[in-house]
Amino acid sequence: MGIVGRLSILLGGIVAATCVFADTYPGHPVTKPDINAADLSARDKAISDDAFQGRGPGTVAGEAASQWIADEMKRIGLKPGNHGSYFQPVPAVNVTLQAAQSSLVFNTQQGALTPKFPDDTVYWTPRFKTNAVKVANAPLVFVGYGVIAPEYHWNDYAGVDVKGKTVVILINDPGNEDANPDPNFFKGKAMTYYGRWTYKYEEASRQGAAAAIIVHETAPAAYGWQVVRNSNSGNKSWLDAKDKDMGMVPIEGWITLDTAKDLFKRAGLDYEQLKVAANKPGFKAVAMNGETLSADAHSTITHIKTRNVVGVVRGSKHPDQYILYTAHWDHLGVKPDVAGPDKIYNGAVDNGMGDSSILEIGEAFAHDKPAPGRSIAIICWTMEEQGLLGSQYFAEHPVWPLSHIVAGINLDANMPEGRARDMIVVGNGASELEDMLADVLKTQGRTITSDPQPEKGGFYRSDHISLAKVGVPMLDPGGGYDLIVGGTEAGHAVREDYLLHHYHQPSDEWKADWDLSGPVQDLDALYTLGDELANDDNWPNWYPGNEFRAIRDKTMATTK
Repeated sequence: MGIVGRLSILLGGIVAATCVFADTYPGHPVTKPDINAADLSARDKAISDDAFQGRGPGTVAGEAASQWIADEMKRIGLKPGNHGSYFQPVPAVNVTLQAAQSSLVFNTQQGALTPKFPDDTVYWTPRFKTNAVKVANAPLVFVGYGVIAPEYHWNDYAGVDVKGKTVVILINDPGNEDANPDPNFFKGKAMTYYGRWTYKYEEASRQGAAAAIIVHETAPAAYGWQVVRNSNSGNKSWLDAKDKDMGMVPIEGWITLDTAKDLFKRAGLDYEQLKVAANKPGFKAVAMNGETLSADAHSTITHIKTRNVVGVVRGSKHPDQYILYTAHWDHLGVKPDVAGPDKIYNGAVDNGMGDSSILEIGEAFAHDKPAPGRSIAIICWTMEEQGLLGSQYFAEHPVWPLSHIVAGINLDANMPEGRARDMIVVGNGASELEDMLADVLKTQGRTITSDPQPEKGGFYRSDHISLAKVGVPMLDPGGGYDLIVGGTEAGHAVREDYLLHHYHQPSDEWKADWDLSGPVQDLDALYTLGDELANDDNWPNWYPGNEFRAIRDKTMATTK
């Protein structure tokens, strides 16, 4: 018998609800205050249960999951974090492409090229003023990586006017696939924000493009086509902007590499040769003569109510200063058109593990005697899978002044694995939090390891970046890599297996036989780091020269 709040979304609004017994949802485990594998596993099993239907934001089952988390926060002793409520409402819009009524066609001199949705292309419109958005015969222009980066003296849009046109764009950064990447050129192997697909659409919008199409390649994208397909073939969510997103590119999308090569060949162009050219300074955009794009996007527009979940352990000395532990509660929901009998994207690792982990830490702090000096905030974000929207909303509408947030730790899809000699810090070399973490890890006989796959741009792919953009020092720990049993080869194998076979797949499910000794070791270290921050007066900052340092310094010039 589960306990879950009566979901007020059924009544048209989201408020804290009175708990009632319900047979539909999983119950709450009996847990202990100490950080342990049994409790971590029990919470993950509940959060990733089929009953929550893949935790889609704005759905009845998805919001039931957020209520379950709020009820769990209350059960373990966390107080409501948002002025008496466990919830921060996040107004959003679902724009769902009706594929059967929509079309995307490349018009070429050899005839129409109509890639199949979602096997060869995914596309959508971010605009929600009307439910029909059309682009007619927009000429194609290959703009390389679609980057304007003054600090690297790089401008893929130099000398070309793409207003009203379709830009075709490579994924990742220039130089990222070089045999020996120059670390001073777009950070070498490590992806910068310019390499993120989100940036490429943003820049195309600034350039006035009618459509922006990204070419997918598995190595530079860091994931296979199935991830692109599964992440973009259903609901697309956006914050409920006043301009209805009319300032964004009318049509956004991806095409497979095979589709791109066919398209370039029809234009008399060699894809591989142009890709080589696009990696060299001085590249100039190339018109794909004789080719245009026509798209007709019919969408169902639904205004949804979803929410971040916020619980707090009040500080005994500085209750108005906050240490954040964050993770996103949402996942991909249910996709009826996915192959196979299982249509539910349970997200047990991504990010049931993160939610379970910060609740485990929250319970430990809630039972501390004496209470920590500063407040500990446990926050579960909504709509991470749709572009980090829940954390973005919080960053734009913080529950507490940004100058009162000391620092934060974000957990996302950490692997169930054995104990390790190290801990990965994604985007390492960024802040003084890493110095503190290194000291904590020494007590466990461990060290910090740089992100072994920086080309995947992990630092820009999770919710911590929303807080970093407004200056808050954030840490993104990625678990152990050099495992006690099996070394770095085993650590790499765990991650590759998950990425290839389970990431954004229905198979991302809870397993009873998971080895959680590694995550428990990590949580012990991260708890200790938060405890040290909570019980001294230190205000860690970004390292000098970091892109977020000036933002933080400006924020902290106000009264703490």
